[in-house]
Amino acid sequence: MRKVVQMFVAVLAAAALCMYATARINHFQGYSSGNTLTIYNWGDYLDPELIEAFEEETGIKVIYETYESNEAMLTKIAHGGHSFDIAIPSDYAISRMIEQDMLIPLDHSLLPNLKYIDERFLDLSFDPGNKYSIPYFWGTVGVVYNQEMLDGMEITSWNDLWDESLRNQILLIDGAREVIGMGLNSLGYSLNETDPERLLEAQRKLFELVPNVRAIVGDEIKMLLSTEEAAVGLVWSGEAAAIIDENPNLEYVVPVEGSNIWFDNMVIPTTAKNVEAAHKFINFMLDPEIAAQNAEYVGYSTPNWGAMDYLPEEITGDARFYPGPEITDALELYENLGKRTLAYYNELFLEFKMHRK
Repeated sequence: MRKVVQMFVAVLAAAALCMYATARINHFQGYSSGNTLTIYNWGDYLDPELIEAFEEETGIKVIYETYESNEAMLTKIAHGGHSFDIAIPSDYAISRMIEQDMLIPLDHSLLPNLKYIDERFLDLSFDPGNKYSIPYFWGTVGVVYNQEMLDGMEITSWNDLWDESLRNQILLIDGAREVIGMGLNSLGYSLNETDPERLLEAQRKLFELVPNVRAIVGDEIKMLLSTEEAAVGLVWSGEAAAIIDENPNLEYVVPVEGSNIWFDNMVIPTTAKNVEAAHKFINFMLDPEIAAQNAEYVGYSTPNWGAMDYLPEEITGDARFYPGPEITDALELYENLGKRTLAYYNELFLEFKMHRK
């Protein structure tokens, strides 16, 4: 009998140890339960002090994980095995997540601070009525250039990038929609073009740009442009603001032919285990003072009109990064073009990168 009891105790101990190990693994792999909130976000896209402030205010423990692209985020959430309570995808990715039933409808009654979001940035095509998402940051795609390195040359058009004087001077962000979109815009076509002939025409024009392209890079583009390793860069507006802050010789422009206006919004995936805490976090981030602090830390444009009172005039008055409706109304959102067309964009972009070699 004693041996049976000992065996029983051993089994219970082993089971307890297994449960503890599983809980720890879940903690680090993004499982939420109890009084925790798991956030899945872009790298360096949230002021760490605000995580601490949220934890202190609510008593909710935050688990924070990051991703490098919308595609990586979509894949990880779609495959399951990770329970994220909050994610911050871009507009076209949100559209895909809605189509694939990957998001929980939001309870707006739990988001009283939603009133502080500028109406220009609500009820957009990728999420009518903001049923599933709330604006976090927004911006544009454009060109950073160094006038001193270019002997005073001013860039106003996408087509200026094909000038022979820019040989080996251009850095491009490593994004298919951005680079193919630049080619499309330079020809007067939509960023959401689906006609194969027009897409091939854009690719052929990009092939002509190759002598001017120094490199296709990721996050290092900020350092390379600010240290004047290259004179011109295709970048997102928030990156441009950070670069210019490091080197005032640089300028940022949205070319006259048009470009992309993008939004990153807060959503609650269907994998969420703590929906109540997720709503608390979204409402916390919508508080004007919190939104202002986050905008100063990240460097991107806030959609929160209430936050403007807490931001320096040098930030809110800079039309390059807070353009008015006369500019934003002429820009395009990336639409969800479907798997087949997006795969074709990626194929064309890969061929362009290989053509450089």
